[in-house]
Amino acid sequence: MNLSEKLKNPIFKTVHLAAEELNYPTYVVGGWVRDLLLKKTQTSTDIDFVCIGSGIKLAKKVKEKLGKNASFKVFKKFGTAMINVESENYEFVGARKESYRNNSRKPIIEDGTLEDDQNRRDFTINAMAIQLNTNNHGELIDPFNGISDLKNKIIRTPLNPIKTYSDDPLRMMRAIRFATQLNFRIEEESYQAISKSHKRLSIISQERITEELNKIILSEKPSIGFKMLFDTKLLHIFFPKMTELHGVEYKNNQGHKDNFYHTLEVLDNISTKTDNLWLRWSAILHDIAKPDTKRYEVKNGWTFHSHEFIGAKMIPKIFNDLKLPLNNKMKYVKKMVLLHLRPIVLAQEIVTDSAIRRLLFDAGDDIDDLMMLCDADITSKNPKKVEKYLNNFQIVRKKLKEVEEKDHIRNFQPPVNGNEIMKLFNIQACKEIGVLKNAVKNAILDGEVKNNKKEALKFIINKAKELNIKQKK
Repeated sequence: MNLSEKLKNPIFKTVHLAAEELNYPTYVVGGWVRDLLLKKTQTSTDIDFVCIGSGIKLAKKVKEKLGKNASFKVFKKFGTAMINVESENYEFVGARKESYRNNSRKPIIEDGTLEDDQNRRDFTINAMAIQLNTNNHGELIDPFNGISDLKNKIIRTPLNPIKTYSDDPLRMMRAIRFATQLNFRIEEESYQAISKSHKRLSIISQERITEELNKIILSEKPSIGFKMLFDTKLLHIFFPKMTELHGVEYKNNQGHKDNFYHTLEVLDNISTKTDNLWLRWSAILHDIAKPDTKRYEVKNGWTFHSHEFIGAKMIPKIFNDLKLPLNNKMKYVKKMVLLHLRPIVLAQEIVTDSAIRRLLFDAGDDIDDLMMLCDADITSKNPKKVEKYLNNFQIVRKKLKEVEEKDHIRNFQPPVNGNEIMKLFNIQACKEIGVLKNAVKNAILDGEVKNNKKEALKFIINKAKELNIKQKK
């Protein structure tokens, strides 16, 4: 198969000229070739080149031809070079063969042939190469019949899967990631090899595992990947807390829902509405504390009291263990987990302005995301029950809009600050200032005081009298 006509990106001509000058057999390989053959729109900003020779020398020659607009980096340790041009990344490497030690992911690297290089690739669909030299320009080199695997939607390793996964255990995560993203099937021998080799994942850094996990989470239907991670026991290695959600316990013929599969339903539901990675993480973690809070009560059956509060407290440790960012992203997820039951409670009872104000205050600008999470959390198989909840949530949304327009509570700060209170009563900073600030905030949220300075001052003066704080004359 010749694909010359598909090599329209100007970089291919530049690399072709550089390769001819150096007399290096050179090929474009990997994901770009795979996506081309999948007939995907070529939106990838990463293109990988392999040459028989020095990848660094070839990259330098390409850089000379591209001029000043191209940035150039050399990674001597790995024998690779990277060129960046207008947000496109081109990686250059000399063909090589790799061997591994049992206790390390770091390979012993030697110069090799194109065949050696293709042998070390993770999957057949990523092992295809296109010739860029004048002789056989555009020719597809596909020694493992990757094009057939693309057609049949199969993830398969070029060589023995046990050896492939043992050499680089991250490939197990990548197999599941590609299967999830592309909606492919992992070939049975390969799938069994992942199960047999799952403990090898422990030698991989958590950062690299989480990078693959996030790609699974951002796929169209992430539950596909999580089910495979669970079945192969990979999930047990790096996220045991999530596996604890699995299973149903019975007492007196009463069981609870399987919170693992419920979580995956919620994740899939929210994934149809948003690409926000952290909202998807909120879906994964919204019930994470249910195993820790599970109790059986004779009158009420199975309960999970306060699982939202306990779950929110667990988020920092989970984020730290998974090497997720410990910044505002973590705080956002913590907030979502803490608040995810609030709209549900409101949807079950008469909605008061006070309850709406407090929800708006606590959620702030994330209120719409919270409501989206609540919608996703409805996984009942009873259509009437689902319809009822969704209708009630619409009532809550309507009320949120009305209250926000009237009271401007979202992200509000009390109209009187601490400095103004100190000047009003001619006092220094003390605990009473905090008491007064908190009192006026709650009074506004409860609707006892309007959200303006005049009313707030009047309330504070009256409240100060109760605390024996006299107004400055």
